[in-house]
Amino acid sequence: MIIPVRCFTCGKLIGDKWEEFKRRVDSGEDPSKVLDSLGLERYCCRRMMISHVELMDELLLYGGGGERLDEKWRKALSEQRGEG
Repeated sequence: MIIPVRCFTCGKLIGDKWEEFKRRVDSGEDPSKVLDSLGLERYCCRRMMISHVELMDELLLYGGGGERLDEKWRKALSEQRGEG
């Protein structure tokens, strides 16, 4: 899902730091050092960042009935572009 704007426990703004945190950790940097450099020192804010799971892209692949929509969307997009 989408990262919350504020920490659930203390209310500190964390949403604006997610993209940089994710980018730096994905590039191989130590998560602890990244959190320190972003100014997230409280353990409540740190757990918000570390435990967050991006599910939005995965959820968008499914419709209300549980069927996968990715093939359906690809077909619709290719028809709109005149490719199929």
